[in-house]
Amino acid sequence: MRQTLFTLGRKIISFLYFAGGLANLAGQTIYYSFVPPFKKDRFLEQAKKAGYDSFPIVSLISLFIGFIFALQTAYFMQRIGSEIYIASMVALSLVRELGPVITALIVAGRVGASITAELGSMQVTEQIDALESLACNPIKYLVVPRFLALSIMLPLLTIYADMIGIFGSYLICVLKIGISSSMYMRVTFDSLLYKDVFTGLLKTIFFGMIIAFVSCYEAFNVQGGAEGVGRATTRSVVSSFVLIIIADCFFTALFYFIFP
Repeated sequence: MRQTLFTLGRKIISFLYFAGGLANLAGQTIYYSFVPPFKKDRFLEQAKKAGYDSFPIVSLISLFIGFIFALQTAYFMQRIGSEIYIASMVALSLVRELGPVITALIVAGRVGASITAELGSMQVTEQIDALESLACNPIKYLVVPRFLALSIMLPLLTIYADMIGIFGSYLICVLKIGISSSMYMRVTFDSLLYKDVFTGLLKTIFFGMIIAFVSCYEAFNVQGGAEGVGRATTRSVVSSFVLIIIADCFFTALFYFIFP
């Protein structure tokens, strides 16, 4: 019993330490985001890594999600003679939930892991300490460009993922199920409202912040050389996944009451 309580207490303390460190890093990052000088080149470099380089994997996964969701929905809709509503169900599900969440998870696994591995290697080789010795703030120099890049590029990636997913559903419905192209597009756009697009994109801004803060925090706290970098990268991806799902649950419930 004592050992169980000891383990539980240690985990609670570890979580509080993580939450406090994450909040501290977030506060400093947001503050330095508005403090000159502004390094446009570093931001554009990170935006390319987070956004442009992620287009191929986002395209592939979004397309197949559109395929799968249309086929699974058609299985039930054909039984009740309502195939035309597949378009509206796919569009709403992608724009409000699947698009933002799946895109965020892809970016967390690809970009977040890369950030933790890169900055973690700098930490164990004392390059971050060297920056401080040169009077260069590591948060301003390393974290802020990644924070801004993820916060801006993730909504753009989500818009792209939504379009590709809807296109995948379009191919299934038009070529396989027999719905006319004009009818599919009309039902899709009639079912989407401004609030659907807004709520989906607003969540992705916070998802991008979560990925940036968690990946950089884990990198700055790497210990134990190359093995420590591997452990930090794993923790970064897992923590980002969990926090993204929790944040999505929170925003979904919030938007449900704000936009009934």
